[in-house]
Amino acid sequence: MESTEEPATVTAQLLPVPPRSDHVSFLEGHTLYVWGGCQCVDGKETFLPSNEIWLYDMESGVWSRRQMGGEVPPVLSETCGAYLQGVLYIFGGCDSDGHSNMVYCVDLSDGEYSWRKVTDTIGATPSPRVRHSCWVYRNRLIYFGGYGCKTLREVNNSKSFIIDETSWTTVGSELFQFWGWNKEVHMFEPESATWTEPQTQGQTPEPRASHASATLGHKGYICGGLETLTIDIHCLDLVTWTWTQVDHQAASLPRGRTLHTLTAVSDHTLFLFGGLSSSGEVLSDGWEFDIITREWRERDHAHKDKPRLWHSADKGRDGDVVVFGGSQTFFFLMDSVVALRSPSQTHCGDVLVFQTQPYTLSRLCEDCMGKHTFSLQEQVSWLPAKLRKTIGKRISYFRANNQNIDAVS
Repeated sequence: MESTEEPATVTAQLLPVPPRSDHVSFLEGHTLYVWGGCQCVDGKETFLPSNEIWLYDMESGVWSRRQMGGEVPPVLSETCGAYLQGVLYIFGGCDSDGHSNMVYCVDLSDGEYSWRKVTDTIGATPSPRVRHSCWVYRNRLIYFGGYGCKTLREVNNSKSFIIDETSWTTVGSELFQFWGWNKEVHMFEPESATWTEPQTQGQTPEPRASHASATLGHKGYICGGLETLTIDIHCLDLVTWTWTQVDHQAASLPRGRTLHTLTAVSDHTLFLFGGLSSSGEVLSDGWEFDIITREWRERDHAHKDKPRLWHSADKGRDGDVVVFGGSQTFFFLMDSVVALRSPSQTHCGDVLVFQTQPYTLSRLCEDCMGKHTFSLQEQVSWLPAKLRKTIGKRISYFRANNQNIDAVS
């Protein structure tokens, strides 16, 4: 491979990314970005710093780390990240002071990696929350659900909130703080820094958190997040703000679950992977949902031995689903307010790629040459420089992922 000089913000080449769960990720071109999350150090769960972001080259399999500056967010857990036009937005989550409803953003296209706290917003900011989700549509960030706290006045004014617990605390002039799940829809428009709460109609889903969501066309889909035997799926028309509960047309359905992922892989298909079942089992099954036929179909895949929850998933090249991190085990500890995760030794740091459609001939050829370098090394040397560089990256990728590759003498 040809060497290139990396910017000063890159710590090193070939760094192993720290294993993690509960992180934020997105794919831009051939680069997977990973920020935040938690890992286990000496038997103790530790949250990773918010002043760094990791980049994974999907072509070469190489990780690098960028330092971040500016108004760096506090270390957050259970936050919600969304990527829009080169900018990463973080909303909500839990920091050392408790649940948050702050928004932070960082422009990743200018190479500066400088955080900015979004202040002076217009409209009513949503109440603090964790484990919510976001749809990105028409330059807007549309948030749904989550678990959080509200004051007595907010609870009295809300029809979309289910109370879980009440704590006797003072929040400003309020004497009570209520914890629970919501089914609220809030929209944030970054250009004007405006919050609005669209008035939805139709058959609304139950309040929930730790569900999965995906944007497909002009609709936002959610599924799971409830302790049910089979999974439910709902969609919100992001133009008319109408909810629809999607009826299943298949005899075989995915189990109910939380902490899973849902990824749009085509103009009519969603891909579901992993999560935690209602019986506490960490799952490794993969399913496709066709929004036209409304049918679920379980997909065979190469990662059945790698159960995951609280991982991330993004659409990659050729309809691939790129899964990163997560945990293979999950336990609960209870306090007076909320279920907490216990320390886990099984946070993951690998990248799993799920093929959802046939590859192009060029992709097949690149992968074949990348896997069989020794057999084809003379032929590879005949290739034009640009193509030879591409094949060099594929060789690096398969080596980094410990896949079968001929030895090079």
